[in-house]
Amino acid sequence: MWNTHFCVNVGGIFNIPLEEELRTIKEVGFDGFFTNWNKAGCLDEPRALADKLGLIYQSVHAPFGRAAEMWTPEYNDAANELIECVRDAAAHQVPIVVMHAFIGFDDHSPNEYGLASFRRVAEEAGKLGVKIALENTEGEEYLAALMKALADLNNVGFCLDTGHEMCYNHSADMLSLYGDRLIATHINDNLGIRDYGGKTTWIDDLHLLPFDGAADWKNFVTRLDEHAYDGPFTFELNAHHGKPNRHENDIYADLSPRMFYTLAYMRACKLARLREDLRKRRQKRATGAASC
Repeated sequence: MWNTHFCVNVGGIFNIPLEEELRTIKEVGFDGFFTNWNKAGCLDEPRALADKLGLIYQSVHAPFGRAAEMWTPEYNDAANELIECVRDAAAHQVPIVVMHAFIGFDDHSPNEYGLASFRRVAEEAGKLGVKIALENTEGEEYLAALMKALADLNNVGFCLDTGHEMCYNHSADMLSLYGDRLIATHINDNLGIRDYGGKTTWIDDLHLLPFDGAADWKNFVTRLDEHAYDGPFTFELNAHHGKPNRHENDIYADLSPRMFYTLAYMRACKLARLREDLRKRRQKRATGAASC
C-alpha cells in the first residue's frame, strides 16, 4: 500500500526458533529481514528460510567488536574476518553487508593503515557483487575518512542509523553529509544523550520502536525524500534493555514476539504514511505553481 518494503532485524530479539520468528514477521506484514554474521555458514538457515517463505534477505550486519583493530597494524586479522563475512554474504545472495567504521569513544585519529584495510575488504566485496554500507556510529572521523577515501568504489555506500544519529552523532544531519550515497537504513528511536554535560556513551543507544523516543520523524522522512531514497525501511530494534540503569525497553517486556513485531509494523506504516503525505503535499504545491 505504501510503495515501501519493510524489513526488520531477526535472530537476536527473541529466544525462539528462527523459522518461527520469520513466519511471524511475514504474517504481521514485514517483507524482509537482516541478520548478524558471526561465522562461516551461519547464513545457511536464514537464506533457506528466506527462499522458503518468500522474504527479502535485505542485508547482513558484519561483526563490529574488532572495528578499532581495523586501524591498528598489530591486528591485521580483523580485515580477514570482514572479508570472510563478505564472501559468505555473496555465497548466500545477500546484497549488502553493513559495517561499523570504528568502535570506541576516546580515539579520533583515522590513519592510512585503516583506510587500506577497509579498501581491501571493499574491493573484495566489489568483485563478488556485494555492497558495503558504512554505518554512522561513534568515531565520526573514521566514517568521514572512509567515505572520502573509498568514494571511487561504486559498491561502497552509507547506512543511516537514526538512533545513532541522535546519540552518537549529537543529532547532526548525517544525510547532509552522505545522503547521496544512502543504500540502507537502521530505523530506531531513543531519547538522545542522557548525560547532563552531553557525554556520549553506549547506554543511550536504546533501539526503541519509532515514536517511543524523541526523534523527529517528519524531519526524517523529509530528509529521505530530499536524497531520493526509495529503498526498504529497515528497522533495527531491541525488545530488551540490556543497558545499565536503562529501563525504557522494559515497556516491551510483556509483549509476545507476534505483538512486538505487530507494533513495529504499525509504526512502519505510520512512517510510510508520513512520507506519502509529504509527497502529496509537494505534488499539490508543484501542480498549483504550474497552473499559475
